[in-house]
Amino acid sequence: MSLHKIKNIDDLHRYIYAAMQLEHATIPLYLTALYSIKPGTNAEAMHILRVIAVEEMLHLTLVCNLMNAVGGKVDMSQKGFVAQYPTMLPDGEDDFVVDCQPFSQKAIEAFMKIERPADLDDGSATIRRKSAPHPVLVACHPYKDEDPELHFFSIGQFYKAIEDGLRVLHAQIGDELFSGDPANQITSEYYYSGGGELTAITDMSSALRALDLIAEQGEGITAHIFDEDGEIAHYFRFHQLFAGRYYQEGDEPYKPTGPEVDVDWDAVFPAKMNARMTDYADGSDLREQATNFNRAYANFLRMLSFACNGNPEKFTDAVGEMFKIKELFYLLMRQPLNDDGSIHAAPTFEIDAVLEGGA
Repeated sequence: MSLHKIKNIDDLHRYIYAAMQLEHATIPLYLTALYSIKPGTNAEAMHILRVIAVEEMLHLTLVCNLMNAVGGKVDMSQKGFVAQYPTMLPDGEDDFVVDCQPFSQKAIEAFMKIERPADLDDGSATIRRKSAPHPVLVACHPYKDEDPELHFFSIGQFYKAIEDGLRVLHAQIGDELFSGDPANQITSEYYYSGGGELTAITDMSSALRALDLIAEQGEGITAHIFDEDGEIAHYFRFHQLFAGRYYQEGDEPYKPTGPEVDVDWDAVFPAKMNARMTDYADGSDLREQATNFNRAYANFLRMLSFACNGNPEKFTDAVGEMFKIKELFYLLMRQPLNDDGSIHAAPTFEIDAVLEGGA
């Protein structure tokens, strides 16, 4: 079977929906690490994680803007939209496991792997797996059902495939490609991220600028530490925590020379990795609290979808909801799961059960 590329609008919508899932998939990971840090400690780490989570929201919204621009439908409340952890991300001929886990050196190493700069010379845009496919793969090929071994070499290659598809379709039908309602676009007046501008996508040039911003800030195709606006890429922000030192202008990759970053790896709630509802007994307070968290998170996704469907003035409320749930994080993470207190509770992000129940 030949490798499937974007050839029509339906293909493009499937790819962009997969990009929405990908951009969202990092948010539970980064929020879990952020709120596992004990309040009053690790100020630098909390700042870095929070800023990156906010910028992931920017990336997600830019992808939603792209979906709306090309006449697709933004719906983040569909069953299966939220990844189940552990999940997998593309990493060359093999995939790598991503766990929902508390703040640690292991977590930061995983985040660096997620955000690593991709080398466009590392193989073709799509390849067949060397290892057996994992049932839960984020940024998987949208046509994996036709060829389960098909996947992307990297996240950067995944976005390059979308860019190539946009160029092919624009060459075929011109500006008719961008037939979506401009009223559905979310712009910076509704959201300030501090890094990168949230712009409307109405034509080919604005679509390519949005994809470039995503690449520069995180899932990129360049090893530059700083982008053209002087913002540091996500990969190197995480590396600062791992290296214990900030980057400054003139530094080489992997060799930060700025001030020290004070990190206390022990000032963390030992939240259970990849927690499940089955970890909490039926009828227990923890089961109820975990359910309440999933309901709140499902509501956040509904609010976000509502804002992206012609109600941009509600976007600020939706983003605020993402950070309001921090108290629900803390409510779970403060509570031990075992007698010696070595493992604490954590959110499960099992949103599908909540959506199915209509809660």
